[in-house]
Amino acid sequence: MEVCFVPRGRVGEFRLESEKKPKLILFGFQGLGEVSYEKEIKGETNYFEEVAKLSRQADCVVVCGCITDTLGHKRKSAVVAEKGRILGVSDMMNSVDEEIGCGSELKVYRTGVGKIGMVVAEDLYFPEVASTLSMCGSEFLVCTFPKPEGIESSLCRSLAFCYGVPVLTCGIGYSCVVDTTGALAFSSSTPSYVNVEGGVQYQLIRCRRRGFLTRKRD
Repeated sequence: MEVCFVPRGRVGEFRLESEKKPKLILFGFQGLGEVSYEKEIKGETNYFEEVAKLSRQADCVVVCGCITDTLGHKRKSAVVAEKGRILGVSDMMNSVDEEIGCGSELKVYRTGVGKIGMVVAEDLYFPEVASTLSMCGSEFLVCTFPKPEGIESSLCRSLAFCYGVPVLTCGIGYSCVVDTTGALAFSSSTPSYVNVEGGVQYQLIRCRRRGFLTRKRD
């Protein structure tokens, strides 16, 4: 699957190279900036429409990070579109010491490229998010990020190895791909086209623990 990572530039300014046909285009938080739901509904802005239009023009899935504003309540979010249609908006679940709200549910998107588990911003720091999305059938974990702090690639490697799902991350000025072995398959600070191999890994795991005692029958 060819993926286009766009860690610089906005959605409205993006131009697809004529010979390239990516299945997924992934933007960091610079792609849209801040989006007001009220202004979107009133037609004063058309940020989500830009994402939908790009997905139709490129005939693929487009994921873009943004700050959403719901009547003054701001959240870190990611909008997902495919072939001209908005599939949904995911909000970050965990807000740490910020004046930023948090969402209430995780989402797995069924798309033409497979089931995408959406990890938003600092949710990458919470392993239970990746674990839950993996158990819910995600074939890829896609993370859109603000400006990375430097630890993100290590976290992606750990999550991909532990939960058997490739991790694709795009932040402001940085993007990377980690395969299910935990190896860093790609990283760049500039817009790039990358061929990403899919494939979910399953292993039989046993453990010995106390509890669940059943009475022996005579």
